[in-house]
Amino acid sequence: MEQDLASDAAALEAEADRAAAGGDRAGARALLVRAVAADPGRAETWLKLAAMCRAAGDLAAALDAVSGALKVDPLGFVPLLLKANLLEQSGRAAEAGETYGYALAQAPAAVPPHLQAMIAHARTVHDAHVAETAGRLAGAVADAALTGAERDRLARFRSNILRQTRPYHSEPTHFHYPGLREREFHDRDAFPWLEALEAATAAITADFHRVTGAERAELVPYIQYPDDVPLRQWAALNRNRAWTAIHLVQNGVTIEANARHCPAVMALLGALEQPAIPRRGPNAMFSLLAPGAHIPPHTGVANTRLVCHLPLIVPQGCWFRVGAETREWRQGEAWIFDDTIEHEAMNPTGELRVLLIVDTWHPDLSAAEREAVAAVMAATDPDDALEGL
Repeated sequence: MEQDLASDAAALEAEADRAAAGGDRAGARALLVRAVAADPGRAETWLKLAAMCRAAGDLAAALDAVSGALKVDPLGFVPLLLKANLLEQSGRAAEAGETYGYALAQAPAAVPPHLQAMIAHARTVHDAHVAETAGRLAGAVADAALTGAERDRLARFRSNILRQTRPYHSEPTHFHYPGLREREFHDRDAFPWLEALEAATAAITADFHRVTGAERAELVPYIQYPDDVPLRQWAALNRNRAWTAIHLVQNGVTIEANARHCPAVMALLGALEQPAIPRRGPNAMFSLLAPGAHIPPHTGVANTRLVCHLPLIVPQGCWFRVGAETREWRQGEAWIFDDTIEHEAMNPTGELRVLLIVDTWHPDLSAAEREAVAAVMAATDPDDALEGL
């Protein structure tokens, strides 16, 4: 029976095509109404019906027909584009702007030539809709009473609504402790030692130059994993010298060959609340990113710790993205971020970029939790892995 209906629908559609080609749009429309009734599961037939209704000036019926196509293919690019255009013609500007956005999100990489002008129009209308909505949202509340951090969060709330940004979540590769706040960049107020670190920028930079000039300094690729470890996010940079590190403290072990040249850094580390976990922390290093190098999107190991960047040598234009927020490094301006939220970096310049990187406990962990976390994470290693530490 279903096969018969589909056959009937195909015959009706073919007859409708002939009628439309002969100029009989009313006849074609009537045949297409019968075709979609016989077989409502073919989006192309619904779109042909929408075209006949539109040609007759019946925009409401055309919208109903496009809705039939979208029931078959809810993310269909052409049906969404046509729906937005029909809404615009019907004077429903806000709905049209929103629907153009949905259509643009489904646009193919290569747009057919006959749709390029329509795509350009869709972007224009959607951009105007977003700008109008952004102005309305910005005027909805007076934010003068909010702190700077609160204003930043409210601005992100608005941009999420506008789909200019989206939520990102902590996705550690190994250790996820529940209930910790997820923030791309954390508020400075929770880390009072940042000011002292920033104030020592010149002395720390001198440490860097001193250690790089030392004969026995150890400069190694930042990422070093065996080839058979299933960590695809590092495939492009594994053992790649475009991103290198000079470790001062690595997985809780002081690298004396480097550390002895860096008195300013080593003196400051004692004031930091760093995670002391056998074979895992604390860590402190100089991070060097070569000219033109890109660190691809990736996530870190554990959300119980956060990461601090202190920029030392930063050519203009070097950027760092965590989640939906992108910042440019500026010499001597430190920040704390959650490296278990997707992040990436780029040095688009022809000069070297250098940071001091240190880790610190997540501030939501109590002293008792920190001790427990350290013990549990250490216990994930076999007993013989901890011998000699």
